[in-house]
Amino acid sequence: MKLTVVGGGSTYTPELIDGFARLRDTLPVTELVLVDPAAERLDLVGGLARRIFARQGHPGRIVTTSDLDAAVDGADAVLLQLRVGGQAAREQDETWPLECGCVGQETTGAGGLAKALRTVPVVLDIAERVRRANPRAWIIDFTNPVGIVTRALLQAGHRAVGLCNVAIGFQRKFAALLDVSPSDVHLDHVGLNHLTWETAVRLGGPEGDDVLPGLLAVHGDAIAADLRLPRPVLDRLGVVPSYYLRYYYAHDEVVRELRTKPSRAAEVAAMERQLLEMYGDPALDEKPELLAKRGGAYYSEAAVDLAAALLTGAGSPYQVVNTRNDGTLPFLPDDAVIEVQAAVGPKGPSPLPTAPVDPLYAGLTANVTAYEDLALEAALRGGRDRVFRALLAHPLVGQYAHAEQLTDRLIAHNREHLAWA
Repeated sequence: MKLTVVGGGSTYTPELIDGFARLRDTLPVTELVLVDPAAERLDLVGGLARRIFARQGHPGRIVTTSDLDAAVDGADAVLLQLRVGGQAAREQDETWPLECGCVGQETTGAGGLAKALRTVPVVLDIAERVRRANPRAWIIDFTNPVGIVTRALLQAGHRAVGLCNVAIGFQRKFAALLDVSPSDVHLDHVGLNHLTWETAVRLGGPEGDDVLPGLLAVHGDAIAADLRLPRPVLDRLGVVPSYYLRYYYAHDEVVRELRTKPSRAAEVAAMERQLLEMYGDPALDEKPELLAKRGGAYYSEAAVDLAAALLTGAGSPYQVVNTRNDGTLPFLPDDAVIEVQAAVGPKGPSPLPTAPVDPLYAGLTANVTAYEDLALEAALRGGRDRVFRALLAHPLVGQYAHAEQLTDRLIAHNREHLAWA
């Protein structure tokens, strides 16, 4: 079994390698290819990856290359974890929206749109090369904004599934609070990527008893603290929102906070420099503890589970993925990409039926879906007016004066990545 990781020079990669090594019985990889144009980073990450495999006795071969076509040739699955423009572009995405009084964040709002415009054309080019190399290969997208990128891939006819670690993070957290195995926790997880709510927490499977009310009653303070939302908000909602919902539910508060501290991009860039220095130590043969602060917790377990289900039918029978709606949420178009529990196997994901969605969540979900449709149009066709329309539609922007200013700033900061600008 050959797997390829595009963006293999990422500091995330040792987390993924650790998962492949530990879970080799679930996903028996024989060849793992890390491809990245950044040769120096790739050498450091690749060296650590080989040492992790050796320490854990994994027999698979790890190959590093900058040749994308060679990397995807014959691959059974290709994982995408690239960042067009690197941390420098992320720093901009998190900065210039604040100048207009809007949230600066890399996956949502104006910054998220900028990332989508840079990323979608690059990902579609990669996907076409994957299809030429092996039309049956699965593409697993971990590249943000996952919902928009996955929608672009599916609309172009690729065998693609989007993946995010938010749901598995909640699963592990709830399992710890309930003192049960994570495999016993099934989430009624509904919405879009980075716009989701846990509407039930079931023990034993999709038909299990919902323990969410009791979980909130006993552990509501701890859950609210993790989300940085007031406990009464959770009590009134009766669900657990993704921590990304804070950008919507406390927008002005978040903007004030972001204006008074270094950007997350600056923190991550400093952390990456430290991690790469650590990766260069020939004595290091396991992922360092610092990597847990980089983000992407449980990414490896989620990726292994999904790849195993798609390629061999192994892994968990139910997983939270990003896939076509096709009537699952009747208030959204069929071609919308939603993030829900699905039965996953070699034929791909099949979303599980969902209970009717409260209008409080359905309304915001429909609004952001409309934005994503306009954002994808802007990414595929370009043009200032399309960028403006997408920004005006986004609930974190919404005002025409903000949309005008943000459009100018987005184009100015991303001109080198926009073929039409």
